[in-house]
Amino acid sequence: MAKLSMAQRRKLPLSKFAVPSKAPGPGSYPIPDQEHANVAAGLAGMHNGPKAAVHKKASALGFAGVKDKS
Repeated sequence: MAKLSMAQRRKLPLSKFAVPSKAPGPGSYPIPDQEHANVAAGLAGMHNGPKAAVHKKASALGFAGVKDKS
């Protein structure tokens, strides 16, 4: 998976985050592509994060079949 630098995270529109209110900081779960959607789903589950928000945002962005890797 391509890593996002902090500069790249700052450039993402808030609509690309599962939790826009926390963007671009920790716990905001950036979802610019399918790979990040899968990773965000796993992280949200591992850290008691907003798993439902990640799945909802990934679906809204058109990333079907998000695989929870936790």
